[in-house]
Parts: sequence; structure tokens; C-alpha cells
Amino acid sequence: MRVEYINPFVESAFNVLKEVLGEEPKRGELYLKPATQTALGVTAIVGLAGDVEGRVLFDMSNSTAIKIASAMNGEELTSMDELAKATITELANMITAQAVTKLHDLGFKFDLTPPAIITGDNMEVTDTEVEALIVPVTLPHGKVEINVAVRERA
Repeated sequence: MRVEYINPFVESAFNVLKEVLGEEPKRGELYLKPATQTALGVTAIVGLAGDVEGRVLFDMSNSTAIKIASAMNGEELTSMDELAKATITELANMITAQAVTKLHDLGFKFDLTPPAIITGDNMEVTDTEVEALIVPVTLPHGKVEINVAVRERA
């Protein structure tokens, strides 16, 4: 997995999170996860196709997602309702749009799927043949994992 694919997502996530939450995100140590992994509870997923293929997950616990959605909406949300889901989807959209602009500027050509939200306990994500690079991000609202599994199309 080339770092050129990953850095734009990480940089964009930090820029957008700082902008929408007014807090400085803190980056943890990068690590790899195997092809099958357990999600944290609320995951925004974006698919990639073109010169590269794969997906990016923005993974967080239910309580972190509610706190982030509350902060972005300027009101206290108490559950992962439709407004909270739409807000986390929009957050993923904002991060992805900024990352795609950076990647296109570097000469990469690919398409994205619109972000989708999956929620639930004990969910597993399986990617065949691709390990995921995880970038943990710590905020006052909780932890978000930027989970990137991409490869060049063969």
C-alpha cells in the first residue's frame, strides 16, 4: 500500500475534524489490521475504484459518533438517530471530498462511492488480500480510526 494513497485521507481528516469540532485531533501510532477485523460500532464506509481500488472506513464507537454529531449540529443528541447518521455521513463526505481533490492533484484517477453508514455491535469487515492501515485519532469526543485498505488495480 503506497503512502501517497493514505496521506491525503489522514491530512483531510485532521483538517476537517479540527474545522468542524474546533478541537485539535491527536494522531496515534499507525498499525496494520488483518483482512478481517471487528468494527467499533459506527462506521462510515467509502469505496474506491479506478487506478486504485479498495475502501476507507471512518470507524468509531456509538458514543463517540453521538458526541461528534452533537458537536457538529450544535445540539445534544442522545441516540444514533437519523440526524446523527446523516451527520457522520456528511463528515465522511467532507473528509473524502478533500482527500480526492488532493489525490487528483497528484495525478490519480478514481471514483468513489457515496459514504454509507453501518452500525451495530460485533460487526466484522472483511477485505480479501488487503491489509488495512489504521490511523487512530484521539479527540475530546473519543477515538476515531481512519482505516485505509487500498491497492493499485492490477
